[in-house]
Amino acid sequence: DLAALAIIPSLSLALRLDGFEALPPYAGALLTFTLVGLVVRLLIFWRAGLYARYWRYASVDEIALIFLAVAAATAINTLLFFTLRLLPLPLFPYSLTPSLPRSLPLIDGLLTLTAVGGTRFSVRLAERWRRRGRPGGQRVLIIGAGDAGRMIAREIQNNPQLGLEPVGFVDDDPAKQGMKIQGLPVLGDRHSIPQLVRDYKISQAVIAMPTVPGKTIRHFVELCEAAGVRAKIIPGIYELLSGRVTVSQIRNVEIEDLLRREPVRIETDEVIRMVRGKRVLVTGAGGSIGSEICRQVARYGAAELILLGHGENSIFQINHELLGNKEIRGKVNIVPVIADIRDRRRLQSIFEEHRPHIVFHAAAHKHVPLMECNVEEAITNNVLGTKNLIEVAEEAGVERFVFISTDKAVNPTSVMGATKRVCEMMIAMRHDLPVSPCRFVAVRFGNVLGSRGSVVQIFREQIARGGPVTVTHPEMRRYFMTIPEAVQLVLQAAAIGQGGEIFVLDMGEPVRIVDLARDLIRLSGLEVGRDIDIEFIGARPGEKLFEELFAAGEVYERTQHEKVFVVRNGPVQGEREKGERGKGKGSGGAGEQGSRGEEETNHVSRFTFYVDALLAAAERGEPDEVRRLLKVLVPEYRPATEAKGVPHRAR
Repeated sequence: DLAALAIIPSLSLALRLDGFEALPPYAGALLTFTLVGLVVRLLIFWRAGLYARYWRYASVDEIALIFLAVAAATAINTLLFFTLRLLPLPLFPYSLTPSLPRSLPLIDGLLTLTAVGGTRFSVRLAERWRRRGRPGGQRVLIIGAGDAGRMIAREIQNNPQLGLEPVGFVDDDPAKQGMKIQGLPVLGDRHSIPQLVRDYKISQAVIAMPTVPGKTIRHFVELCEAAGVRAKIIPGIYELLSGRVTVSQIRNVEIEDLLRREPVRIETDEVIRMVRGKRVLVTGAGGSIGSEICRQVARYGAAELILLGHGENSIFQINHELLGNKEIRGKVNIVPVIADIRDRRRLQSIFEEHRPHIVFHAAAHKHVPLMECNVEEAITNNVLGTKNLIEVAEEAGVERFVFISTDKAVNPTSVMGATKRVCEMMIAMRHDLPVSPCRFVAVRFGNVLGSRGSVVQIFREQIARGGPVTVTHPEMRRYFMTIPEAVQLVLQAAAIGQGGEIFVLDMGEPVRIVDLARDLIRLSGLEVGRDIDIEFIGARPGEKLFEELFAAGEVYERTQHEKVFVVRNGPVQGEREKGERGKGKGSGGAGEQGSRGEEETNHVSRFTFYVDALLAAAERGEPDEVRRLLKVLVPEYRPATEAKGVPHRAR
């Protein structure tokens, strides 16, 4: 730059005067102009960061930086030129006769832009020509000519050690057909894939569309398989948001990609206002949902994060992960706590010490068949643990309490689902009590992909062992979400909750489990029936074929967020309405108005009485009595074991 900036003013003046022979009379003024321009430009270039860039990877951002830096330097130079031109001082010989032409700063600026930009981008041009001379690797077709596709093409071009050679793009946008992006042509649309694979000898296809729904991914995978080429993919939007992967990482297509839906866009401002600067306690912090709540809450700016869990290994892992995250370390006070939520005194001690503002209650026993065999444990952990947390949170002045529920709480056929329904009722009950200043809300959703013990994990293990893959029933269906998606919506529901609501996340369409198994086998490069068999083993105790998101009689509507529903008549209101209908139509007037408060108190007392009886039966080890009391508390509970004539463990 020093050499170029010393020569350019003389070259600019020679261009203006049609030759170098006309320069001698301007020597003094030209020298001053050159020296002032050198100082101004080098200072601005240095401050703009032009000397801190690695120009081998220069891009549009660097072009913009060069243009702005040169424009700023030229503007200052021009201002100084006309200012000093008017000063009649020998120190600044701009005004000496003959005067420098007024167009000189503009010509000088244009030549400077050419020189500064050209020298830098010649480095990248030379690198590209050098790479072109190398033997190519696997020929790659990039599906998607958007920003992600361009980044993948650039990544492959800049890293020849990957052994990949990008051939071109496939995109359905007619405006992109025949165009070049990153120096590569857009060769056709999705229907051209089989022909392009043959014509260009494609070895690999990369799906570069992080926001498209799963059915589109599935279609592209099928097209690539039909063409005889293996498809890979870049991370989806939730993986990018989680911070665990980068857009440059190419991986195999996973089942999460095929089940992907339209990306959820939450109102982050509301969540940030709720979390920033607050002390947040998460129960079950080492679990799949709890650990993701911790990650997202920490990124949204919580002041302190209390990781409460019963298993020391899982708490150690999430604590170690958060402390190792550069974005979180030093900004959030991470406090790991080992405790059992059934121990009320321990909880009181923790809440008194840390005084959390917000509680996310994700701790629970969740495996349906296991809880059918361990009824007492399901009650003491899920119901007693939640009851303890609710009461201790009220005593400690917690501002918000968010209970993580499940679609299995709707018309439950399992002990686990019934316990979750009882907890939903406890949450709604607190809102009916005027003494509680805390906002209690429940959030209900279905299965999450990748959680511990999930069906996807089990299928993968079975495929790795060579099969068979066991499916309970051909028509078994479940709702699925990714863990980051579910947690984002949990945080959104928590932010908009006013107290007493049951929020239900929009889970999309239910997925047949057998289809899930077939997709996993195919994505493993195997074929159903030839390499891996699928066996149907019958529904397990407590399972039902279809999960539901709303119970009969629940009135629900969408909130201001399109992916979150709210139930307006929760379980407490519903039970009260049943009681009122049972009294007949003859009552009314002032007497009925005056009795409503008493009825509400009686209902709460009745509910509390049966919850206490339920806990006592569990502590005594009476599973049949536990099931009877669950039916009293949750009338819609219909044990699947009874429906099939399977005896209970106690019998």
